[in-house]
Amino acid sequence: MSVRIYQLSKEIGMDNTELLDLLRERGFQVKSASSTVDNISAESLKEEFASKKAESEEAPPPEAPVEEPAAAEPVAPPSASAFVRTKAEIEDEKEAAKEAATPKPATPKPAAPPPPSVSAPAAAPPPAAPPAPAPASPGAAAPPPPAPAPASPMGVGAPVPQAASTQGNEEESDEIRTIVLKPPIVVKDLATELGVKPFKLISELMEMGIFASINQSLEEDVASKIAEKRGVILEIRHRGEGPKSKEKQEVKEVDETENLEERPPVVCILGHVDHGKTSLLDYIRKERVVAGEAGGITQHIGAYQIEHDGKKITFLDTPGHAAFNKMRARGADVTDVAVLLVAADDGFMPQTDEALKFIQKAGSQPIVAINKIDTAGANVDRVKTQMQERGIPSEDWGGETIAVPISALNGDGIDELLDMILLQTEVLELQANPKKAAEGIVIEGQIEVGRGATATVIVQSGTLKVGDALVCGPHYTKVKALFDEHGKNMKVAPPSTPVRIIGWSGVPDCGALFHSAKNEKAAKREAEENFVGVRAEQKADAEERMPTSQEKLFAAIAATQKKTLRLIIKGDVYGSVEAIKNALMEIQSDKVALDIVRAGIGAISKSDVQKASAGGTEIIGFNVKSENGVQAAAKHHSVKITHHKIIYELLDQVREDMVEMLDPEYKENKIGAAEVRAVFPIAKGFVAGCLVVEGRVLVNAHARLLRKGEVVAERKIDTLRRVKDDVKEVRAGTECGIHLENTNDYKEGDVIEVFEIHEIRPEL
Repeated sequence: MSVRIYQLSKEIGMDNTELLDLLRERGFQVKSASSTVDNISAESLKEEFASKKAESEEAPPPEAPVEEPAAAEPVAPPSASAFVRTKAEIEDEKEAAKEAATPKPATPKPAAPPPPSVSAPAAAPPPAAPPAPAPASPGAAAPPPPAPAPASPMGVGAPVPQAASTQGNEEESDEIRTIVLKPPIVVKDLATELGVKPFKLISELMEMGIFASINQSLEEDVASKIAEKRGVILEIRHRGEGPKSKEKQEVKEVDETENLEERPPVVCILGHVDHGKTSLLDYIRKERVVAGEAGGITQHIGAYQIEHDGKKITFLDTPGHAAFNKMRARGADVTDVAVLLVAADDGFMPQTDEALKFIQKAGSQPIVAINKIDTAGANVDRVKTQMQERGIPSEDWGGETIAVPISALNGDGIDELLDMILLQTEVLELQANPKKAAEGIVIEGQIEVGRGATATVIVQSGTLKVGDALVCGPHYTKVKALFDEHGKNMKVAPPSTPVRIIGWSGVPDCGALFHSAKNEKAAKREAEENFVGVRAEQKADAEERMPTSQEKLFAAIAATQKKTLRLIIKGDVYGSVEAIKNALMEIQSDKVALDIVRAGIGAISKSDVQKASAGGTEIIGFNVKSENGVQAAAKHHSVKITHHKIIYELLDQVREDMVEMLDPEYKENKIGAAEVRAVFPIAKGFVAGCLVVEGRVLVNAHARLLRKGEVVAERKIDTLRRVKDDVKEVRAGTECGIHLENTNDYKEGDVIEVFEIHEIRPEL
């Protein structure tokens, strides 16, 4: 709290100007009557002048000549410590004032002689003297130099700076306060943290030449300078840095020592296309999943939980197509145990090796499941030989890798595989704290009709409950409902449990981490801060990639010469869209460029059609439908829309569309030649009498009239006669009459060369 000077002057009965002069001499930084002083100093002033007023009322009026020297006594200003004192010091001052006021009537006359310390008042100018009569009696009652004037019980002398004379301020100055803010740094927020009024901060900014409003953001260096002026350290914490990681480490330390419980393992099944990954899960879960997948290929990451021997196991089913390599890598990073599935008849394939690299990069020891042992051509030993070649020899061959022969169709070896998974889980000693706030990772995100943005997540630590507020990057939600893989409602989800969460503000990215917030308001605020950070990073990256003017010129020239296929991609889940984008960007061509204008989740809408019509763009839907009226709008705007359920077909269709944009290529094939022997006049010109010397001559075929090796004309043959009859073909060694379209310039010795033109399909 603080007190205005004009209010204080009224209470103590002093003029504003005189009080300002007095405060300035006592070390206060005041400018006008609207300036403020702290509450403790104001109380000290009130006590000081109240005691002076009481003394002047009780003391008898001295003679006029005596008042002059006595008036000089209080001119010496007390030290600044009189205005910043502890509660005990104020109580002592009150007692001293009472003691000094009581004996006054007994000694009315000793004020006549001048006080011995007359030289002391010279240190202070006369204007600083207060208007009240000087307490002559206290000065006279104490002839020795100490002069215990009630106005300054802590000592009289030259003015001392306020901070130097106050113990409390000294203690505060020893402790440098640190405040933490996240960008953007708003004037209002900075003022609140510094403990000043926003308008005062705005005034300081104006003095620095910066004109800002209360809701305007400041540059980081400007905010740091303002805080430094007040002796405060401003710590600016950007998104993703600062003590967050320390807090997580502290949480992990608590996990290692308190409330730890055994948690189920998260198992990922990786392998090549059609080696039976989903069939294996199908048998484990006793459901039919493969039949529901387009083309028998898993298009999404699925998360499921089963129970074996009284213990739970969480499985991840990752896509098998090559385009989903990032999704498979993400699955390997999330899981505790990795099962590498290899078909006994095919052995290791390119995607099998790719999956093995993902597992080894994640630092996991794989369990190799050799599938299809009941098919013709199955060779388990060949698979184990390939394992030996890749540095993962099986246990029965002297290595450390568990290899289990299985059949996903009839269930042979499945129980043994599950036993090996639980055995490896015991070795890993997987534990988590179910009593802390929930944290986990997003496996898949999508937009569902009637539910909006949803995400499939795995809880890695803590327990997720209905009603929790979650933050995942720039998105947040308050958990209104939890669903398991069968669509059943759940109330809580302990560690290692896969669960689907609805009601997100946007679709979370695959592989993104989520955590609980205090409440929905706090979650929204943190998500907005993350969004600002993401936009700032994107802007910075865009500025770094911004081409120079020369680069822009070359790019513009290249754009005019190079054809571009523009696409809008709409998918059902985020992971599929991400995989399609990555697969499309791998299509390289020097003739046609590929530009993905927009990639999103959900049904194809009219806004997509409008966007596509503006730039000659094609729309591709993957496992999604079109909204009502989209087809009519697409037909009106001549926008091509294609729907796909299998990624192979989608990629092939895009390649076909790129090829169609190329100009056709033509190849010339010579089929015959004829030599001109004579020229005959006809009704409308001349005709060449020729002898076919090579191949054959066809009517309506392309022909070139050559004279001494130079081309005279290039036309089609419109008339071909043998004697007097029109014919379609004349072969070598036969005479004939030939007439080219709009050509009458024939001479003996000319050669008519006949050729065909074949159109060749261009290549990317």
